[in-house]
Amino acid sequence: MSMKKVVFIFLTLFFTASVFAQAAPAAYEVVLNKFVKFYNAGEADSVFMMFSTEMKAAEPLDKFTSTTAQLKDQLGTLDQTSFATYTQPIAAYRAKFKNGIFKLNLALNNDGKITGLFLKPQDEPAAAKTAVDPSVTESPIAVKTLAGSIAGTLTMPNAVTGKIPVVLIISGAGATDRDGNCKNPVITSNTYQLLAYALAKAGIASLRYDKRMVGQSVSADKESQMRFEDYVDDATALISMLNDDGRFSKIIIAGHGQGALVGMMSVPDEPIKGFISLEGAGDPADKVLTEQMKSQPSYLGDEFKSMLDTLRKGKMTDNIDPALYYVARPTIQMFLMSWCRYDPLREIKKVKMPMLIIQGANDLLYPVTQGVKLKSAKSNATYSLIRGMNYVLKDAPADREPNIATYQKPDLPLNKEMVTDVVDFINGLK
Repeated sequence: MSMKKVVFIFLTLFFTASVFAQAAPAAYEVVLNKFVKFYNAGEADSVFMMFSTEMKAAEPLDKFTSTTAQLKDQLGTLDQTSFATYTQPIAAYRAKFKNGIFKLNLALNNDGKITGLFLKPQDEPAAAKTAVDPSVTESPIAVKTLAGSIAGTLTMPNAVTGKIPVVLIISGAGATDRDGNCKNPVITSNTYQLLAYALAKAGIASLRYDKRMVGQSVSADKESQMRFEDYVDDATALISMLNDDGRFSKIIIAGHGQGALVGMMSVPDEPIKGFISLEGAGDPADKVLTEQMKSQPSYLGDEFKSMLDTLRKGKMTDNIDPALYYVARPTIQMFLMSWCRYDPLREIKKVKMPMLIIQGANDLLYPVTQGVKLKSAKSNATYSLIRGMNYVLKDAPADREPNIATYQKPDLPLNKEMVTDVVDFINGLK
């Protein structure tokens, strides 16, 4: 699963907001400055003392301390704030953390006590585009589906002689766009764009695309109607399009994270010559996500487990902690149930073509044990354990904070060994 969402929400706000925007009262600036000071100093108890009685009841000190520590671990220090809007009693600020830019909503009562804090990713462009290499040509594509259309980018090397291989890049979990970026959680790594350019420089074409209901990919379905099988259908439609294109000699699937399982389920009946798993999971999604929850406060892990148990009984959990919305909000719980239904170790055995399994030694989301399990289930696959590589296929230290920081560094190059292994595997296919 992709990086943990860093929503910072402590309560239901105890007020009715005015519909008229205006300048924030001076008291808000005073409280905000104190909040920044105490947050950066790790003094959650001092922030807690600024809460209203209702907020203290809704967010007890132990829970608030744990959530604050989690937030600081992921985002780092709060370095700058700037006022945006005020609609009584909510003042909105642009909050620039060390590892990301967010929108911070602050609400006060008449006594100047905090009645609400809410933090969410700022609606800004996901990442600066990597400059297109002059030796590469890119063109937009769109494929019709029963529910709408899937949009993507076809990347071709300019110097083409005869037919060339083409790689379909299938993205990881979350609302991920064709370049590998996501607004929530914030990922601006440009991983798939960088991979497409690296392949083109080696004489290999690629197609990357926005996931259903992301970017320019549109669907008539609502989020609550989404199922894991829809992603498989989308990949299959794109494979069919590439197969009908006379410019390509062979099709290779490269599935990243969740996309590895999507790819496994897309290839058995399709004309695929090779399969590449990039940081794919060996365990079903429920086990992987439960393991990832161990990095979260225990109360969130317990609530997530309870939600999964309820899902297994065919029921949804409508009242879920907002900190879990990125993975378990009510509108995606049925999708989650459909995803958890599939076992990668069973699906990988259905893949008959040559396979390359790439596993980064410093992946915090899909640790080395996941790659080992895939290899154990597919003994004839080529297995590459790459030292120093993390989930976004870049060099990163093992320590959590600097590792996660690479998720927001679009100019950081991909791991060279990984690129070499992928290119060598493709060139070696018959």
